[in-house]
Amino acid sequence: MRVPNVPTSSIKLMLFPLSLEGAAWIWLEKEAPRSILTWDDLVSKFINQFFPPSKTTNLRNEITRFQQRFDESFYEAWERFNDLLRASPHHGFSELHQLDTFYNALNVNDQDSLNSAAVLAKVSTSSSTPAISSEVSELKDMVRALLLDKKNQSSAPALSSTPAPVKTIEPNCVTCGVTHSYQNCPVTSRNVYRDNIQEYVSQAVAVN
Repeated sequence: MRVPNVPTSSIKLMLFPLSLEGAAWIWLEKEAPRSILTWDDLVSKFINQFFPPSKTTNLRNEITRFQQRFDESFYEAWERFNDLLRASPHHGFSELHQLDTFYNALNVNDQDSLNSAAVLAKVSTSSSTPAISSEVSELKDMVRALLLDKKNQSSAPALSSTPAPVKTIEPNCVTCGVTHSYQNCPVTSRNVYRDNIQEYVSQAVAVN
């Protein structure tokens, strides 16, 4: 939004109250008239109110000491790390420092996966590209590739570890030809003579 002959900082000052609600709106309403004359005044007062030095230091320490939890997936660790960054938007860490901190906080398995993803996500950079920009780009591509790989793994249908039931094949009865054993044949049931004949026939078939 551009208004002729009106500085951008003045436009931001006018629009800023529209972005507030809750405690932030109450704070601005309590400010004395004409106590905020420039955009820099507003930024300084807002940060001191909601992000005092002690809070900023604590948040920076949380980012610096970040570690992936024992039972935490790569994706969960990435989301939690970004939550810390969002909680302290003026932390002052460069993008390369952020990615380096996250990489060093991962467990060995996820670090290995990230290293493998780097091979697939390698991007070509021109000789004029600063080295630090190249490192940032490469690390971001590594993270993106691994996040995509983890997402694909989680969405793939799980293979059942339970073996499929094996259908039992009943032998054909040599007396009546139906698929059951001669012991279960209704023709020979409760007839000792026919049982003996059935046994004889079975033995003869086995010999031949």
